[in-house]
Amino acid sequence: MRATVTIEKDKLDILMKETKTRSKASAVRIAIDEYLRKKKVEKIKSMKGRLEFDLTASEIRHRER
Repeated sequence: MRATVTIEKDKLDILMKETKTRSKASAVRIAIDEYLRKKKVEKIKSMKGRLEFDLTASEIRHRER
């Protein structure tokens, strides 16, 4: 999908430098992916203490699939 977005040049330059990409599109994709990953982690962390498990972590890890 194509989208037109206005981003300040200095911010985009910093983003490209930090992501070590040569294209603006790649830098923006990486930034979006990282943002979404962080949001998923936050959501999982917010569920701490709300879920109950019958098995221990070790039992889950070594369980046959």
